[in-house]
Amino acid sequence: MDSTRPVVLVTGGSRGIGAAVARLASSRGFDVAVNYRTEKQAAEEVVAACQKAGARAVAIGGDMAQEQDVVALFDSALAQLGRLDHVVNNAGITGRSGRLADTDAAVIRTAIDINVTGAILVAREAARRLSTRSGGQGGSLVNISSVAAEFGSPSEYVWYAASKGAIDSLTVGLCKELAGDGIRVNAVSPGLTATEIHARSTGDAGRVDRIAPQIPMGRVGSPEEIAEAVLFLISDGASYISGANLKVSGGR
Repeated sequence: MDSTRPVVLVTGGSRGIGAAVARLASSRGFDVAVNYRTEKQAAEEVVAACQKAGARAVAIGGDMAQEQDVVALFDSALAQLGRLDHVVNNAGITGRSGRLADTDAAVIRTAIDINVTGAILVAREAARRLSTRSGGQGGSLVNISSVAAEFGSPSEYVWYAASKGAIDSLTVGLCKELAGDGIRVNAVSPGLTATEIHARSTGDAGRVDRIAPQIPMGRVGSPEEIAEAVLFLISDGASYISGANLKVSGGR
């Protein structure tokens, strides 16, 4: 419990960008709490990789759209790892691709519940636990946004793009609100990234191949490349950076 290694909590850490952040953090001297909603085995595999890298790591279940689960996640991370220094607000969902006029309200509501309400609740708990004003030791929060907030994702999922616009606003406002509390707040906006979300969530398995030619660098990004940006923002090298939104999109 007295480990001097800083602890990072990653929501939605069982797959994709969240899993890459957890693995990279463990190799850079962080202990890790990996949150998952349904993918327990995948989360445990990420934890095993983190432990192999020399980190203390735990998998903690919880639906980030549910307030009680968010609070319990933070309680459990602190109880098991003894401290909390950084939070990566990554859990999110797109819903199946389609035009807004053809999309069921339940799809939209689920995305907003997780991507907006859930992300704000995670940010609230990070503020409560990290704030020097309330006895915490400070730290940082990194919100995972998306370049979709800029492009709007027409005919794909404009509701998801709108939810990430909310994350951008959250980052701007909260960085100012928490600046005096020892908490830095930043965002990373990935572009097209090679994760399972395209097939598993959007139902559009061909999306990567269709959009890749539009990327100036001529390729999609990897989860590990997004993770590098996140790790920079929680590092001491970013000690004077707050309110930034780091676009990692291959020039798109």
